[in-house]
Amino acid sequence: MAAHRSGAATPEQTVARSFARIRARGDAAIFISLREEAEAVAEARALAGKADLPLYGVPVAVKDNIDAAGMPTTAACPAFAYKPGRDSTAVARLRAAGAIVIGKTNLDQFATGLVGVRSPYGIPKNTIKEELVPGGSSSGSAVAVAAGLVPLALGTDTAGSGRVPAGLNNIVGLKPSLGLVSTYGVVPACRTLDCVSVFALTVDAAWAALTAMAGPDVSDPYSRSRLLGAPGAMPSTKLGVPRPGQRLFFGDRAFEAAYNAALDRLAKLGYAIVEIDIEPFYETARLLYDGPWVAERTIAAGSLLASDPEAIHPVTREIILSGLRPTAIDAFRAFYKLEELRRVADVTFRDVDALVLPTAPTAYTVQQVLLDPIQLNSRLGSYTNFVNLLDMCGLALPAAFTDAGIPFGITLLAPGGQDARLAGIGRVFYADTKLKLGALNEPQPPLA
Repeated sequence: MAAHRSGAATPEQTVARSFARIRARGDAAIFISLREEAEAVAEARALAGKADLPLYGVPVAVKDNIDAAGMPTTAACPAFAYKPGRDSTAVARLRAAGAIVIGKTNLDQFATGLVGVRSPYGIPKNTIKEELVPGGSSSGSAVAVAAGLVPLALGTDTAGSGRVPAGLNNIVGLKPSLGLVSTYGVVPACRTLDCVSVFALTVDAAWAALTAMAGPDVSDPYSRSRLLGAPGAMPSTKLGVPRPGQRLFFGDRAFEAAYNAALDRLAKLGYAIVEIDIEPFYETARLLYDGPWVAERTIAAGSLLASDPEAIHPVTREIILSGLRPTAIDAFRAFYKLEELRRVADVTFRDVDALVLPTAPTAYTVQQVLLDPIQLNSRLGSYTNFVNLLDMCGLALPAAFTDAGIPFGITLLAPGGQDARLAGIGRVFYADTKLKLGALNEPQPPLA
């Protein structure tokens, strides 16, 4: 991020513009709570003389399962709400870099879902086609960025929540390596798999936010000391793709064609496309909800589940209750199986540098998901659910629009610690996509 430029909007002007755009948007389901505008503008004004900060005056929205001092954390469940005494580490580091928190965004309750419809605070409207789901669980954060209300937003990602909403709203979603960004002050979904994600309009903007937040944190036992590096050119990069017979689109020929076109573009950009056996990755994905990891979600909401189960969204409650079923024996069997699958994944990455997959296999309307909430949600996670179990990093990118005007995106995936490699590839592909499609989203309010 560049420092404030002469003639550019001041931080307080930029923050005020965010609030004006939120009012003009008129979608009450995007934010669960907003700061007082005067307070946020005053904080921006106090940055005077600090234009060298990397996120100088940049407005940021925060998913409402991440603590931000002065605002309640609800996890989209009013009965669960509490007011934190301090910022989460991720938010504290963004503030230290000059960012201004605008408000807390809506989500699938307890970050359980990929659809964005499981919240008592409403359903944020998809920015491309209102009848489509916005994607979840980080629905409000993705929509806030895609609608031009803020240039950056934080989400979380356990099973795809930082990638699917990005794909469905035609923006960038960065899912860092596990432990790279502290999860201190984040309401757990699956604590061993959770990470803080970033939504942005460009790869460079997402990378700037990641750079500000990354680093070990003694407050988080799952924090890791991982070198971040810097994005750069990656010559002779091999990208793994599923064999044609293993590609899942659930009958969506438009998404299938868009994926093939994206692969053709990558090949023309100089990347080698290598077909791989993706079945072990699908098998890993099935462990997430069919295996014992769902019990971690039960732990996170356990007290409320015991005291007031009716306060939990019915679909979310059904999923959380299923976490009571696995036994310790089931858990150890799943751990053994996961280690086997991790070795298979390691072998795959001897032959390729990264994977390139559809972010989602198709897109559904709100009405379709409300009628079939579990199965359709599960389908949206076909290419995302295995990623954190295998300790991989990911970068979701806009790629195309179908003839029906539905956004299609791809996601780059690599072993943990290779975030910079993905950003380097992502920059190249994003620039090519922008040439093909023109302006991807209105880049306002600008990053100072």
